[in-house]
Amino acid sequence: MAKILEGKTALVTGASRGLGRAIAEELARQGALVAINYATNDTAAYETLTVIEAEGGQGFLLKGAQGSLAAAEQLAAELDTQLSDRTGSTGLDILINNAGGGPIADIDHTTTEIFEQVVSDNMRAPFYVTKVLKPRLREGGRVIFMSSLGARHSRPQFVVYAMSKSAVETFTFVMAKELGPRGITVNCIMPGLIASDANADLRADPVARKHFEENVLLGRLGEPSDLSGVALALVSPQMGYVTGQVIEVSGGLFF
Repeated sequence: MAKILEGKTALVTGASRGLGRAIAEELARQGALVAINYATNDTAAYETLTVIEAEGGQGFLLKGAQGSLAAAEQLAAELDTQLSDRTGSTGLDILINNAGGGPIADIDHTTTEIFEQVVSDNMRAPFYVTKVLKPRLREGGRVIFMSSLGARHSRPQFVVYAMSKSAVETFTFVMAKELGPRGITVNCIMPGLIASDANADLRADPVARKHFEENVLLGRLGEPSDLSGVALALVSPQMGYVTGQVIEVSGGLFF
């Protein structure tokens, strides 16, 4: 059976673990050549690449934490080299701005260091990566940003994180307007509680887990495949008329 992303090139930031890894593996499974960007965890990154290759997919690693123009320019230079060697072109079809995170604190305990780290991880990183890679995106390409349900239902200890993810949603709308004339769609995924390393402690707490499960319309927590399936749908050829949207993937989580 034909793979829907055969011949496409993709970059997924923060792809060595969690949701980014699930997306990278799904895109490769569907035929894309996937650049796996990651910050520091070599072991996890190689594991992701190993899984992709074991399933007959194609990928390569691009190490480097994002959050500055210089980091994005270095990423782009390495991406150009790898894509050119493998495809004879530096064109990029799919850009998944997945990397994010950072420490959390309420406003009274948010130090300058915490503020800058969260803003760097969640705002500067996707901004500069998109800025630098925008010229490389082919006509009809796909861009996805990652928000969080916390941007809509934030708690005090997530104040800067929530602000940064709200900014990502605004950035989505702006880029959808700019890239629309080139047939490039730009959308944002808003995950609810999807199983990942970041929420392992919460999921291991039976009281907290029960609370969330009782407040999800589907009665269960999300799996990485729930989110990667949405990402795949958004980058598929059939989704060329969906852009500027924030897609919630939460199982109907309500508070």
